[in-house]
Amino acid sequence: MKSYLKTKDFSVSQEPFELLYDEALEMLVTNPKPKDLNPYYDSEVYISHTDAKVSLVDRLYQNVKQYSLKKKIQLIDNQDIKSKKLLDFGAGTGDFLAKANLRGFNGEGIEPNEKARANAAKKGIHLFQNIEALKEKSYDVITLWHVLEHLPDLDKQVEKIASLLDDKGIVVVAVPNYKSYDARYYGEHWAAYDVPRHLWHFSKTSISRLFERHAMEVVSIRPMLFDSFYVSLLSEKYKGNKLYLINAFFVGLWSNMKACFSKEYSSLIYVIKKKK
Repeated sequence: MKSYLKTKDFSVSQEPFELLYDEALEMLVTNPKPKDLNPYYDSEVYISHTDAKVSLVDRLYQNVKQYSLKKKIQLIDNQDIKSKKLLDFGAGTGDFLAKANLRGFNGEGIEPNEKARANAAKKGIHLFQNIEALKEKSYDVITLWHVLEHLPDLDKQVEKIASLLDDKGIVVVAVPNYKSYDARYYGEHWAAYDVPRHLWHFSKTSISRLFERHAMEVVSIRPMLFDSFYVSLLSEKYKGNKLYLINAFFVGLWSNMKACFSKEYSSLIYVIKKKK
């Protein structure tokens, strides 16, 4: 694989990494892959495993998250599914599951991080540590909200997800899009590369080809409009820009405006079904 970009872990270790281009999948691969990723998540600044509202970025993230949770559940409600048996893969602190269950879903979740599971338990949400704990189960909806990019053994994980999905069910995947304008604009500072926690970096072609290997197909793609602003905010901070709020707003806005034509939004949601 050819080198695509050199970057580093801006948020935790400051270690250098390289992104390699996988031509077969049109996907970027983080190199090297640390043997133990846990230390890279074991940080107070890794917001997905906490409910922190300390900094301005934290507060913005949490406020946008509440709005996004409603939109995510609406998206699933609008799908033609048999029942409301749901699995949230990489459930974090359990907020999506809590909202989904209030809307009548019968939700379960997987979260490998102990700190995140503990935070979810405080909300009355029990999460399994890994996919193996599910044994023989079947779900109508399986969601991966910014999770697929974290999973080691990617093909094996997708194969397992397919085996847990009902024949008429849906998989909903949200991932960053390295072909977006904000990714190109920020280059090595693009916060959504988030190496080495993000092991894989997807394009629309990547997702289609990856799931086609497991007899599944993308049936619709939706934008995540707020992601361009949040990612731009972090990217500006990584660049050391003191005017990060102003710059991030305009870059995020311009990224969404350009994506109205290119359809290459900062993050995309894919609705995926088994092939008939």
